[in-house]
Amino acid sequence: MVEPEQPSTARMIDYWLGGEHHFPVDVAAARAFEGAYGPCAPVFRELRAFLGRAVRAMAAAGVDGFLVFGAGVPTMGNVHEAAPEATVLYTDVDPVTIRLGQRLLAGSDRAGYGFGDATDIGTVDRAQLHRFVPGWGRRPVGVVFLGLAAFLDDGTLARTLDELYEATAPGSLLAVDFDTEELAAYPQALAMMGPTFRMRAPAAFPPLLGRWTPTADGIVPITDWRPEGPPAPVPDAFHGGVAARGDN
Repeated sequence: MVEPEQPSTARMIDYWLGGEHHFPVDVAAARAFEGAYGPCAPVFRELRAFLGRAVRAMAAAGVDGFLVFGAGVPTMGNVHEAAPEATVLYTDVDPVTIRLGQRLLAGSDRAGYGFGDATDIGTVDRAQLHRFVPGWGRRPVGVVFLGLAAFLDDGTLARTLDELYEATAPGSLLAVDFDTEELAAYPQALAMMGPTFRMRAPAAFPPLLGRWTPTADGIVPITDWRPEGPPAPVPDAFHGGVAARGDN
């Protein structure tokens, strides 16, 4: 694979997770961000652990097909590894990440990778969608929407989640996270996130879900969502949870 000229958040996260699918340009960007903020690996490992717990909970509720937006690199405990009996369609908008994902999943008949813009469900290839998320629109599925809310304004986020609500069948489940105001204390790191990055106060998170109804666990710091042991001592950078689509 030709080394890209620009770093990718997806590959930077792979680096922080201890993966093998990143390039020197990604490592340099990751280290520059750490210089402005501090160690990131513990935070992103907890975020990946939250993903795993959320996906396993969705699978335990009967979900066996997942659509993943902003999927990043499909390794290091990503959805098809957390729910090995399920089928998964990973999507992203970055062509380099998509090609990498397709290469990594080339031998799988349970997981695929393609283009998909979360703000426009129509961009997802219908053939891929029906192959890897069978029953889409007719029976409950899982939608993974992590790492995206921070780059959407309130209006776009609300519209996007409402369109996903309309597109899915009753009983479908949504895994979602939000960025807190943690980076406000680190202006240099905040500047690196770009002008579209949005921090939000925790009280603002639940209303943004619209008709999606959080489980009884709520939208809480990711380390507190159904922890499998003592919560890890990491900064309160992300809140998340699982929400359900009702009958309306």
